[in-house]
Amino acid sequence: MNKPPAYRRKRAFLSQLSITQLHLRNPWIPAFFSFSFPGFGNLMQQRILKAFMLIGWELFINSKAHVNLGIFYSLLGQFDKAKEVLDERWLILYCGIYMYAIWDSYRSTVDMNRLYILADREDAPIPPFEISSFDICYLDKRDPKTALGWSIIFPGLGHLYVHKVIVGLFMFGFTVFIMYFSHLPQAITYTLLGNFEKALKVINMQWTLYLPSIYVYIFYDSYVSAIEYNKLFEKELSQYLRNNYQPSYFEFPI
Repeated sequence: MNKPPAYRRKRAFLSQLSITQLHLRNPWIPAFFSFSFPGFGNLMQQRILKAFMLIGWELFINSKAHVNLGIFYSLLGQFDKAKEVLDERWLILYCGIYMYAIWDSYRSTVDMNRLYILADREDAPIPPFEISSFDICYLDKRDPKTALGWSIIFPGLGHLYVHKVIVGLFMFGFTVFIMYFSHLPQAITYTLLGNFEKALKVINMQWTLYLPSIYVYIFYDSYVSAIEYNKLFEKELSQYLRNNYQPSYFEFPI
């Protein structure tokens, strides 16, 4: 009896909470997102636990050192004010983890690219369907523009569309958390009413400056995830057809 081949590496894993896969990435892209917000580069790689730890640390240490306020005043040219708000007791602790997040996302992307090439050559089976008591996960075609559109409406929805449930729910709650402390919805309301002084007074720039990094990340990641899931769907279908249909050169007996 022939034993099934033993595959050392998987290209993808389907579960009720996510579709995790290996695919080629430019290492500078996760490094850039870790530069904009430590942990986002690892979140892009589906390294969830490490990403959550780095994101939590970034929120804690940035709020203590007032890094965002320092950036805000520096952009306005008020360098003396920027020096005044920065807390040196916490700032030195910020630098080490910040550099590690950038380095780790770059290094691990290089390693994952190598693993993808080996896994793709090995051509291990790709599971097309997973069903459980909580959800049904399956490979199919997803429109990248639709994923981007839902992300524009609200962060996290685009990730839910491409079945990145953990990342989607996290980005949804995380954005609500940031917006609450930044008072941005209140500032928008006062701006629409023409009360610009009240809008400037109520907004908290320490928290508001997190939002550009969040929005750039969710736009890019949801769009690219849809594209890569489409490639995964095509690979699985191609593998199935190669294994279950006669080749074109098959000679029929009649």
